[in-house]
Amino acid sequence: MDNRPQRVGVLGGVRVPFCRRNTAYADVGDFGLSVKVLGSLVERFGLHGVELGEVAIGAVLRQATDWNLAREAVLSSGLAATTPGITTARACGTSLDNAILIASRIALGQIEAGIAGGADSTSDLPLGYSPRLRKRLLAIARARGWQDKLAAATRGFSLRELKPFFPTVAEPRTGLSMGEHCEKMARQWRIDRADQDRFALESQRKLAAAYEDGFFEDLVVPFRGVRRDGFLRPDTSLEKLAALKPAFDRSGAGTLTAGNSTGLSDGSAVVLLASEGWAAARGLKVQAFVRDAEVAAVDFVHGEGLLMAPTVAVARLLARNGLALQDFDYYEIHEAFAAQVLCTLRAWESEDYCRTRLGRDRPLGAIDPARFNVTGSSLAVGHPFAATGARLVATLAKLLERKGAGRGLISVCTAGGMGVAMILER
Repeated sequence: MDNRPQRVGVLGGVRVPFCRRNTAYADVGDFGLSVKVLGSLVERFGLHGVELGEVAIGAVLRQATDWNLAREAVLSSGLAATTPGITTARACGTSLDNAILIASRIALGQIEAGIAGGADSTSDLPLGYSPRLRKRLLAIARARGWQDKLAAATRGFSLRELKPFFPTVAEPRTGLSMGEHCEKMARQWRIDRADQDRFALESQRKLAAAYEDGFFEDLVVPFRGVRRDGFLRPDTSLEKLAALKPAFDRSGAGTLTAGNSTGLSDGSAVVLLASEGWAAARGLKVQAFVRDAEVAAVDFVHGEGLLMAPTVAVARLLARNGLALQDFDYYEIHEAFAAQVLCTLRAWESEDYCRTRLGRDRPLGAIDPARFNVTGSSLAVGHPFAATGARLVATLAKLLERKGAGRGLISVCTAGGMGVAMILER
């Protein structure tokens, strides 16, 4: 019996244009966004009625009714009803983690093909209510007669119980938002406002050029009359970016703005992964192969930067595969904030950080800017939390297919001080 892992291919992916919240997808929700991209993937690869080994779909902001999101989306996708689905969440790394999940099962021979992806709507927020109101509603449900129900509903009632709670991106253990944490990182690594704005402008220019080049023609499926990402601003400039006020630190020292930070977004993305044999049997081409992946976490509660975990994940990945940071043709690094990416790049060039935190004898070094996020990334595209990882996988796989050979690195930072990384090669 051959127990060696089999190669896992990325066959391709699709996504909807990412939109600003409360715009074109305001009434769609995670389920509708998931069904749209799954159905589009089924159409693209001729998977009507096909049973896959697994579909992993995640969402960070999920309604209580979407507890079985992936399975319900599968049943509306055109895939065989016998295809299972698993619903997941690892904050911003959700769909990249789903790609790891599907790839691992294929590599072990448990399944031959699967879909990984995610969807998030910041327009359709899951509202919460006070513990007192929840207990009151449960007490009403338990009560048998109308008199008991009325008593449960009115006893000690206060209008303050009706105030809804909106989900936030604040870290429960620090009380700080992701942006506030990133401001601390920017100060620690001395990342100034001008560098952040230049980085954001470059992301916008790259995305605009990629659309004009037709790169996204088979990756982005029009939806609700939208054909391009709602965050794309081809007419922006350094002057316009410099005029924006700080969004998180208004003390006068803040450097993060709406222009150099990702905006609240709605969207979804999925990728199809399979063994070589499964792809060949259906006449489908493999764009790239999954070589390896890694997940890491940092102790942000006790002083580490919240969004620095990708530095650790990538370092481990490189060491395990005997690679240098420069051994890649493309880098797809999620841009939660311009400052977050710039901190990561500076850390990899820091002798002290690489020695004391990453256990390296020498710095990982610099990345060639010409190979970095060559079609733009989250600052220009948008960032529906659970959809970004699948977007990066689909983008990198197509870049490698167009090149005909090579290797690419994906990195995503997440809330909770985690990082997810993956290597694709062709």
